[in-house]
Amino acid sequence: MTAMLVNGLPSNCIHTEDRGLSYGDGVFRTLRVRQGKPLNWQRHFAKLRHDCNAMVLDCPDQDILLDEICQLSANRAEAVAKIIITRGCGKRGYAAPMTGSHTRVVNCQPLPQYPAELYVAGIQTQVCSIKLGHQSALAGIKHLNRLENVLAASECHKAGLHEGLLEDEDRAVIGGTRSNLFLVRHGTLHTPELSLCGVAGVQRERVLDWADQHATECKIRRLQITDLLAAEEVFLVNSLFGLWSIREFPGYLRTEHPVATRIRNWLDKDEV
Repeated sequence: MTAMLVNGLPSNCIHTEDRGLSYGDGVFRTLRVRQGKPLNWQRHFAKLRHDCNAMVLDCPDQDILLDEICQLSANRAEAVAKIIITRGCGKRGYAAPMTGSHTRVVNCQPLPQYPAELYVAGIQTQVCSIKLGHQSALAGIKHLNRLENVLAASECHKAGLHEGLLEDEDRAVIGGTRSNLFLVRHGTLHTPELSLCGVAGVQRERVLDWADQHATECKIRRLQITDLLAAEEVFLVNSLFGLWSIREFPGYLRTEHPVATRIRNWLDKDEV
């Protein structure tokens, strides 16, 4: 069962003229909640505030959002909370209204149950046919227009896969359909540079912190599929499933994931 608050009030509806519905004019965050406590809350709120600022949206007060998440997740051992901030209602036309009230939506859903073998053996994946377009003004931001991800995820679902790899229009690897990507080569971590497209997630930030704390070099750069094929390990991270190693995609097969396992164990212990 889904519980939802719209501008602080119980509701399952938003206005038909809301710009989040009409144009995807807004931002969101999805995070894991345990015993009523959102994990990595300070990081998630900092990302939300950053994205709101980039979109010239008023970011809600941190305490208001935290109270609403706790309210909705009460009596749940684990849950998924989603925060959506839109520009609110406006008249017809793309141009943003000069005045108006933004819409704040917070909802709570059951945490997905992922098969244990995905964490042990890793996942099979593929490179999706859909390519991400370049837009530096929106790169890194978790905005509401995610149609490229919708099409890519649908492609993976039809193939019976849990996740897929996304390239941009220049064939640089950007990440998964809902996750950030890392590879391991000769003891160094590598992760895609996201100045043209993609989302810079909280788990990506945490893996970068792990590298810093464990004196492990991590290079942020443009990556190609050939870089993945030459890697000893490739793994994906997001705030809900945590970390999945990639076992197999065309031309690539790895059954050992020692670095990813160490990072996953650290992520699991450091979820404050």
